[in-house]
Amino acid sequence: MIIESIKSPADVKRLTTAEMKELAVEIRTLLIEKLSRHGGHCGPNLGMVEATIAIHYVFNSPEDKIVFDVSHQSYPHKMLTGRAEAFMKAECYDDVSGYSEPSESEHDHFVIGHTSTSVSLAGGLAKGRDLTGGKGNVIAVIGDGSLSGGEALEGLDWAAELDSNMIIVVNDNQMSIAENHGGLYRNLEELRNSGGNCNNNLFRAMGLDYLYVDKGNDIDALIDAFSKVKDTNRPVVVHINTLKGKGYLPAETDKERWHWSAPFDIATGALKHPFEAETYDELTTTHLLQLMKTDKSLCAITAGTPGMWGWTPERRKEAGRQYIDVGIAEEHAVALASGIAKAGGKAVFGVCSSFVQRTYDQMSQDLCINDSPATILVLWASLTTMTDVTHLCHFDIPLLSNIPNLVYLAPTSREEYLAMLDWSIGYKEHPVAIRVPVGVAMPAGRNVTADYSALNRYEVVRQGKDVAILGLGNFFALGERVCGMLEERGINATLVNPRYISGVDTQLLDSLATDHSLVVTLEDGVLDGGFGEKIARHYGASPVKTLCYGAKKEFADRFSPKEFLAANRLVDSMITEDIMNTL
Repeated sequence: MIIESIKSPADVKRLTTAEMKELAVEIRTLLIEKLSRHGGHCGPNLGMVEATIAIHYVFNSPEDKIVFDVSHQSYPHKMLTGRAEAFMKAECYDDVSGYSEPSESEHDHFVIGHTSTSVSLAGGLAKGRDLTGGKGNVIAVIGDGSLSGGEALEGLDWAAELDSNMIIVVNDNQMSIAENHGGLYRNLEELRNSGGNCNNNLFRAMGLDYLYVDKGNDIDALIDAFSKVKDTNRPVVVHINTLKGKGYLPAETDKERWHWSAPFDIATGALKHPFEAETYDELTTTHLLQLMKTDKSLCAITAGTPGMWGWTPERRKEAGRQYIDVGIAEEHAVALASGIAKAGGKAVFGVCSSFVQRTYDQMSQDLCINDSPATILVLWASLTTMTDVTHLCHFDIPLLSNIPNLVYLAPTSREEYLAMLDWSIGYKEHPVAIRVPVGVAMPAGRNVTADYSALNRYEVVRQGKDVAILGLGNFFALGERVCGMLEERGINATLVNPRYISGVDTQLLDSLATDHSLVVTLEDGVLDGGFGEKIARHYGASPVKTLCYGAKKEFADRFSPKEFLAANRLVDSMITEDIMNTL
């Protein structure tokens, strides 16, 4: 195979056009094979094969610096920069990250996993080059879906003032994760339909030079275009029209489903290990759809990630105008929700814990200072849902629970979650965030309250003495197991469901101090600035000891969830051992 001879981009430059086309076939074959066994981003990588080959044929990486937006389309780039074995041999599949990773190669310049960043990062590289008297091209690769993010537009707006070399490759496959939303996509369509020659041109309006490539999966056309802009002394956009999922019919046909996939059967496209139990994402959308039928003031907002909470194309169609996709623009989504709430509407914004980090200013300024009664659903929030360093869902508790006016709730079960969701939609006093449980939707096994208006009142699920376990949200079940183990050792522990992440039940904590010498907190997130520290601070100078369990503050990457939990002593037997030793 030709790919076996590619150890660096220099080897690509020795190929004929015919050999490069054969190389493209080999790359796609290897991608599909690995993805079918290992899972990963399918459509973005399959659509960028020819463009990546052409970039490395024309430019001279790493002297010419390439920055991939999100970098979920960087697999072909990795294969051409000395990392092909990670796509050829099953035993090497985990040798590389699914994202850009400088520790792997000098051809990667940033760790990148969030969207809309490449133009700004590349702009910084270009400006730094100019300030230090450096040379070389700087190339930002960004998908059309990522253009809806504010940072991408900020970067484009600034790039026009650079007045030196910067090349922005816009990979236009007419998709984000799902379909694109927003007015700028009308202009992209105009540009495609006119061969790049329509009067309205977003990029020219921003002061950028512009070149259109209609055949974005044609190596000859791409090489010709990239050769024209190489060594340019002005910022230029090269707009390429590509096919997402190219080379694998299921991915070409259903682009949303194949943006990312778990392991699948190549012949049929069927998942090898389908998950059939009811999950909280499906529970959320089906419940909201039922409410929408009788309440036309209710709407659901997503920021380009509908699949993260069950908004399938069929459900989006059913919701109609009550479903809003703002594109990859979490900041806008929060401010929009605040405005809808102020106007009397009922807004529910679902956002991944890893992406809620992008909204801190809007959460504070636009939502909470104004006390707008919108609902924020924090999705996939757990230490073990995602293990790539760019997508960790560890930090939402300290981030959100310390903003004034925000009520942050942590349900422990199916029934409690739905009760909190219903209550939050009707609550008018403050904005409410809910840390949506992860995994299978589990029944409560006990009655749950429907009213959470008496803020910061914890629930005592089991009354004991000496030791109190506060199991927050996802870790309530862990608390139950610890209580069971303590009971086997003759200790009747109290079990508390805190429910409120953002507040302290001082009355309950003071009452515990009368017959408990140890209070233990369990939270499915990072410890620093988290829930446990609030409890420990309350008991500060008192005789009551506290043990706080969560994860240490770090950027962990590609870890085994089981090993990660053990390393942080988040295992029932370890916690029980610590309690016994403390007593």
